Amino acid sequence: MSAKNPSVLDNYPDYALNIGIEVHVQLTTNSKIFCESPNEQTKDPNLCICNVCAGYPGVLPVLNKKVVDYAILAALGTNSTINPLCSFARKHYFYPDLPKGYQTTQGADPICQEGYIPIRLEDGSIKNIRLIRIHMEEDAGKNIHAQGTNESFVDLNRAGTPLLEIVSYPDIESTYEAKAYLKALHHIVTYLGICSGNMEEGAFRADTNISVRKKDSTTFGTRCELKNINSFKFIGDAIEYEIERQIDLLESGEKVHQETRLWDTNQKISKVMRSKEEAADYRYFSDPDLPLLKIDEAWIARIKEMLPELPHAKFVRFTTDIGLSPYEAEILIDNKDLADYFEKAHALTKSRHLINWILRDLMGYLKEHKLELADCKLSPELMAELINLIDKGTINNAAAKEVFEIVMQTGQSPAIIVKEKGLEQIGSTDELEAIVKQLVANNPAQVEQYKSGKDKMFGFFVGMAMKETKGKGNPQIIQELLKKYLS
Repeated sequence: MSAKNPSVLDNYPDYALNIGIEVHVQLTTNSKIFCESPNEQTKDPNLCICNVCAGYPGVLPVLNKKVVDYAILAALGTNSTINPLCSFARKHYFYPDLPKGYQTTQGADPICQEGYIPIRLEDGSIKNIRLIRIHMEEDAGKNIHAQGTNESFVDLNRAGTPLLEIVSYPDIESTYEAKAYLKALHHIVTYLGICSGNMEEGAFRADTNISVRKKDSTTFGTRCELKNINSFKFIGDAIEYEIERQIDLLESGEKVHQETRLWDTNQKISKVMRSKEEAADYRYFSDPDLPLLKIDEAWIARIKEMLPELPHAKFVRFTTDIGLSPYEAEILIDNKDLADYFEKAHALTKSRHLINWILRDLMGYLKEHKLELADCKLSPELMAELINLIDKGTINNAAAKEVFEIVMQTGQSPAIIVKEKGLEQIGSTDELEAIVKQLVANNPAQVEQYKSGKDKMFGFFVGMAMKETKGKGNPQIIQELLKKYLS
């Protein structure tokens, strides 16, 4: 059980927090949602556009079926109900990066509703964060503001990029829960393969709606929205700041105004962006250019066959069936490639040493040398081979570390390295016993010190024995022999 993470809310025991989060998930389809323009990240402005996503008058959108496939996958991955009939709507607002003057999205009839995402709380228990809806929509373009010249430029490459907006109920009651929910959702969409998850590029971005209230109040407080924060840490910092800002207002007799705020990562404060719009401000109405979308059971069944094992299920299997600790399982699940690496190696060795070598030695080496797992020359098969050499007693830990370094640099077989360098462990009791007896006979003063209660001298004899065997002695057998002859 982990200790509770400290929060500003701990200083205000009479207050409660409610958070609802809207997450925009950028889909990894080849083309955009309503046209054939490539769905790519490029530094060259206005390169991946056409008449449709640039909003030319008279053009007609055509729905990308792959976007619907990905939305169904998201529904299955979040325990959501898939609506058999859904529709598209126009959401009107004027902004330079939205040349049509409206965004094509889903209004009253979204593709998915009423799902939930399980999160693990600090005490290890599970809480389900309910989802109101998941809907498909197009992204807007991007405004670029030049410093010093008072000019603005519009890049429409991102316009028409397919998005899923995933909207939660205000079930989240702490900063810890908010971050746990976002990480869980981030894991789901990346495991499903529908989103890159790259927050710096805006592929996964969250609008966080925060309100505080007195605990004895049955109604939620006035909510403020924090827009498009692109890291879990910044989201945590912003929520903590906003909790205190709102409580300070209420404590001083002022009101919290419903508004959209931006988070300044340098000053670590939120700033007013605009007053919060309501649905009526957008003048939603059904899009006349897009027909109703019917999703039958056959379509859902086909997508269900593509569903991989999801992070929560993998966590349960890792901890229950394989016996990993929650801490170990969390680290693996946090990186799908690392989890896959472990699974491939675990299929070849069930040794408990495996997870330690992956989390300690492999990850440590990659971090130190600034390498990605994809660049690692120690494949899961070679890692399993190394672990089996340790478990069989062929090499000891000291030799294993030497072999590990060589394999990481060359990709050679651990067994071949051991043979070429003569690193086989001396495991013969007779051979080691002769060495231990000689050491005890040659060091009577140290023997007397050990017998008089200086337990540290035991380490002296172990070190001498390992030196005598050039690091090849079996430490366990050496220690057992020393206990016998020093007693």
